[in-house]
Amino acid sequence: MSVPLPPLRDIIERHGLAARKSLGQHFLLDLNITRKIVREAQVHEGDHVLEIGPGPGGLTRALLEAGARVTAIERDSRCLAALEEINAAFPGKLTVMNDDALVIEERDLPGVNGPIKIVSNLPYNISTELLIKWLKAGPALWSLMTLMFQKEVADRITSAPGPKTYGRLSVISQAASAPRRGFDLPARAFTPPPKVDSSVLVFEPPREPPGDLTALERVTQAAFSQRRKMLRSSLKSVFGASTEDHLIATALKPTMRAEEVTVDQYRTLAKIAQDI
Repeated sequence: MSVPLPPLRDIIERHGLAARKSLGQHFLLDLNITRKIVREAQVHEGDHVLEIGPGPGGLTRALLEAGARVTAIERDSRCLAALEEINAAFPGKLTVMNDDALVIEERDLPGVNGPIKIVSNLPYNISTELLIKWLKAGPALWSLMTLMFQKEVADRITSAPGPKTYGRLSVISQAASAPRRGFDLPARAFTPPPKVDSSVLVFEPPREPPGDLTALERVTQAAFSQRRKMLRSSLKSVFGASTEDHLIATALKPTMRAEEVTVDQYRTLAKIAQDI
């Protein structure tokens, strides 16, 4: 580093960076925690990392300390001056873009020539939308994703079949990636503290090609939007009069309900739906 950086709390105060609820902002200031996230993310010298919502740059600092080149997408223009201070301390390593992460095309970003790592303390209000976007992009975009969610969302992403936490997000996430829990964080770790705890999840590429995610979304939407109904009823909008035949061919009882179906069985149903 060519320029010493002041503590993050000083930067927040100097630039008037009160977190905005409308942007889902909760700043993570503890450098021990941000460095732990970077270790979970397996970031090494020369890695290209995409970070969404860096805020005052706590996680950004830890990524740069690990030797990464970082492209940071920040919608809140108030944070740009704070991030510029970090840019001055790590010359040539940080690219900051004042843009909306939901609308950018990641593969058109400067320097994205192949799979990158995505590491973010995601804004809570767009976290699942961003995740689905990246899952659809697949390993052509990312080699590893390390993302922070509200704990209840993380529970849904990693849930096994059976409990109420198991749903569309579980199936799509586990079909299109191999998610695992890194560690949990209490609300008091953030400034200001949110009303819920958080979890860091690590997403590796899927063990086998996920198939048509659009068809999978269609099947899971039908199944889980009427999760109290039996599959022979809830999936009729997808398979019509042949619903029971397709269920039996997938080793499913027509009387089963959505939360009893495994990810692999949903993938098979999606393939059938794609061919109809």
